[in-house]
Amino acid sequence: MRRFGNQREAGRRYVLRPGAYAILMRGRDFLITHQATPFNEFQLPGGGIDPGESAIVALHREVLEETGWKIAQPRRLGAYRRFSYMPEYDLWAEKICHIFTARPARRVSTPLEPDHDAIWTDAATAQRLLCNAGDRHFLRRYLRSG
Repeated sequence: MRRFGNQREAGRRYVLRPGAYAILMRGRDFLITHQATPFNEFQLPGGGIDPGESAIVALHREVLEETGWKIAQPRRLGAYRRFSYMPEYDLWAEKICHIFTARPARRVSTPLEPDHDAIWTDAATAQRLLCNAGDRHFLRRYLRSG
């Protein structure tokens, strides 16, 4: 599986953290998430897959929590991994990021997650703002396939 970002540090213990993330397009714009804390980051909407939960169920739940939008027709594009520190959990993680496309179906609320905002932006701005190379890679791949 392709890795983006930092390599695994020798001697450091990493917790495996699978997650599901979505590329959401409406018209010519993309829905991304701005997370103000613990870092000021723009991300693809999504997050961790809970034990016993499928990637699709986690995708629906996480997108709703982070953006307030319900989604439809998820389709898996691929996956990548990255090693990172997660200060909100005080742990080092080997993140397995499953990337999907989906259709934003309906906005039902504001973001439910604290310090999250849902941002609609064009493709060029989304590619510039996304905080990690894996998210940017899959967005570029999606745009090329379009």
